[in-house]
Amino acid sequence: MENKTIARTLRLLSQLMELHNGNPFKVKSVANAAFKIDKLPYSITDKSLTELDAIDGLGKSIASKVFELINTGNLQELNDLLSQTPAGIVEMMQIKGLGPKKLLIIWKELGIDSVGELYYACNENRLIEAKGFGLKTQEEIKKNIEFSIASNGRFLYARVEDFAVNLLDILKSEIKTDLCFLTGQFRRRCEIIDSIDLLIAAEIPSEIVSILKKLGLNHSETSKNTVQCRSESGIIIRLSFCSREDLGSELIIRTGNDEHAAGLLALLKDVNLKGKTEKEIYELAGMSFIEPELREGNNEIELSKAKSLPELIKYEDLKGSLHNHSTWSDGIHTLEEMAVFCKNELKLEYLGICDHSKSAFYANGLNELRVAAQHREIDELNKKLFPFRILKGIESDILYDGSLDYSDEVLASFDFVVASIHSILNMNEEKATERLIKAIENPYTSILGHPTGRLLLSRSGYPIDHKKVIDACAANGVIIEINANPLRLDLDWRWHQYAVSKGVMLSINPDAHRNEGFYDMKYGILMARKGGLSKESCLNAMNLEQILEFFVKQKNSN
Repeated sequence: MENKTIARTLRLLSQLMELHNGNPFKVKSVANAAFKIDKLPYSITDKSLTELDAIDGLGKSIASKVFELINTGNLQELNDLLSQTPAGIVEMMQIKGLGPKKLLIIWKELGIDSVGELYYACNENRLIEAKGFGLKTQEEIKKNIEFSIASNGRFLYARVEDFAVNLLDILKSEIKTDLCFLTGQFRRRCEIIDSIDLLIAAEIPSEIVSILKKLGLNHSETSKNTVQCRSESGIIIRLSFCSREDLGSELIIRTGNDEHAAGLLALLKDVNLKGKTEKEIYELAGMSFIEPELREGNNEIELSKAKSLPELIKYEDLKGSLHNHSTWSDGIHTLEEMAVFCKNELKLEYLGICDHSKSAFYANGLNELRVAAQHREIDELNKKLFPFRILKGIESDILYDGSLDYSDEVLASFDFVVASIHSILNMNEEKATERLIKAIENPYTSILGHPTGRLLLSRSGYPIDHKKVIDACAANGVIIEINANPLRLDLDWRWHQYAVSKGVMLSINPDAHRNEGFYDMKYGILMARKGGLSKESCLNAMNLEQILEFFVKQKNSN
């Protein structure tokens, strides 16, 4: 066992000891021993207990721990502490700037026990009010988490969007052509991006390496028609070059996944595609044009041949925003500030406010008295902002037994209720599905919020039987949320068509905790389009009159 491994293990032990309020003197001794061992100029792996005891800075107690570790590969004291600590907290210890004292606040006071939840909390500004934190510390933690995620070579679409679009514009200028296009996962609007792919109708410039260097890109290889490089943030960038005559067919091949491209080209075996545009190629195959978002090799080719593709929803189809949080719970802006922003800046007709319910103590959830007070403020604001309307909603926690955390009398006072799981996420599929279905069957549940609780690239979410959950929503007239926060995008687009086929409406909700969060509806739209959603199946594509009537009918039917 190398000295660095021994030192790393002792360092973790000291952190866990401090986290669990161990004796400060012992904590410091273990931490100092870790530092000493890491700096030793010789290996200690073959030392006897007596020899270890003689090393400066160890002492009999720590020497025995090191001896146990070297000879068994384990340290019982460390194992005991690990068994008392959520795996997510241990993972957080690797994040720069998070020592045991801060972690204790994050874990015990904020109720956060995973890196994904911590990243989400940073986006919600939940850390800035905690003792020892502030905006600068929060932003630093967020940046370090993003760096950790990026080191795996995968990125959220929202995180690379501006970079990809700017890169496209710069390359057009540097290579002196407008025939330069984003393709691959980015053009298909995949929620997670492994590489940024571009297609350029030109020959590879002789000065391509110097162009890439000028753009801050590290060139890695050049093949016959492709140049590959990497950005400073770590994402792979592929530049593919083709002739102008092949641009249409190459766009199809390099945009759709392998199944889509193979399925389409199989219909065009003996057809000359030279000089044809994308649209013309689909027409030659007897198909209507398939939007890039849909080119995933599902059933889009069959639907296109049958002229049955849905007319995809657009951002301008949205008439209101549901599921948002104000300063009444854990938001940054007041209720009035959010309403005025939606009315004047976004030109929407309504705002559905859904502050956290009383079980969400970590998010300043509303008890019954505060619910009544908020409703009084909403009534006053609705008079002031007419004809704009604030809808009285709540994000009610789904408790472990599937019940909601208010009485029927309180739930009945809301225009609509978003039911979501926020706690006790460690469930098997049977339990998670059962818990969701019980909440769905509650007569006051209007919308099922972020159904799996996933946080992309950091938490997979609890497993559910999607068909059973969607079928339950269909049976009970419950809408399913597409949570538009780029970290969630939940319900997954792969289940949108099944929901629509069962008559379940979807709602594109930003889960905004500040005014800037409303812009996340754009990412919800991208995922809704990817899932083949039309405006007719989207709840908040309804105008104010329609949605008020819908919620009244929904209540009465239950």
